[in-house]
Amino acid sequence: MALGHHDHLQGRAALVTGSSRGLGLLVARELARRGCAVMLCARDEAGLRRAERMLREDGAEVASVAADVSEPSAAERLVARTTEAFGSVDVLVNNAGVIQVGPLRAMREEDFRAAMETMFFGPLRLTLAALEGMRERGEGRIVNVSSIGGRIAAPHLLPYGAAKFATAGLSEGLRAELAGEGISVTTVVPGLMRTGSHTAARFSGQAAREYGWFAAAAGLPGLSMDAERAARAIVRAAERRRPELVLTAWAKAAVRMHGLAPATTTRALSLACRLLPDAGARPERLVPGYEAAGVSSSLLHRLTVLNDRAAARFNQRARRRAA
Repeated sequence: MALGHHDHLQGRAALVTGSSRGLGLLVARELARRGCAVMLCARDEAGLRRAERMLREDGAEVASVAADVSEPSAAERLVARTTEAFGSVDVLVNNAGVIQVGPLRAMREEDFRAAMETMFFGPLRLTLAALEGMRERGEGRIVNVSSIGGRIAAPHLLPYGAAKFATAGLSEGLRAELAGEGISVTTVVPGLMRTGSHTAARFSGQAAREYGWFAAAAGLPGLSMDAERAARAIVRAAERRRPELVLTAWAKAAVRMHGLAPATTTRALSLACRLLPDAGARPERLVPGYEAAGVSSSLLHRLTVLNDRAAARFNQRARRRAA
């Protein structure tokens, strides 16, 4: 497929983290279709090779580098590699993330540290590394992917939510600090999206039961959003230098409700938490979604069919079927 042309992004160089699969892969593809050269980044080398091949088949100018953004040395290396390959970093999309699902009783301090390193300190270091070149050119775009969980602290997602709150705060502060330097910062607040991420999330406590509610919610039509449509909206927001993008009608309504009646929202979340599984007598730890799915019911398979298809299409690891 021939790449599309867009005056604002044509010829720019973009670095997208967490781009071997899911939303990051789709954002990278959309940037390429609008004329950007794109550097992919993720931890999984095999997944990166598949993603790079997919985008090349789409006609993209693309390269990739395996890196873990939670490592302090990764940011400078990623910016240097992108600059070597394409001449600059004009668009930085901080998308890499880890999803840990389970009750607080099953979580440890290390889970919160891992979330913060990946979703707060990683984006911070990448932003600081990319800013030098952006300031020299007097222009740049930074996109930070937070979450509805970074505005409303959902139960059984505390490490994720805490890190995403920090991401949103950093992003909004950067917007104010950099506005006078020609550098725009867009904060993206997605609700549930059908990216297939339920297969890559990690589940603690009663892993199979935690997987059940999370996978069902993430894939339900009406509650979740098509990931390709979300990627197009994110790239448009970056292109137009929008300060914020909240995705899904449900997420927009929830943010407004929380702003108007925070105590009511907190009570509702407390009630919802009582319906979720407890940690169990012997809590499991960080079971991958594709393993937790192995004991799920046929009903859950039907509820998650759209998200399972998204996992297959967007380079997520295939889910294991129940025997």
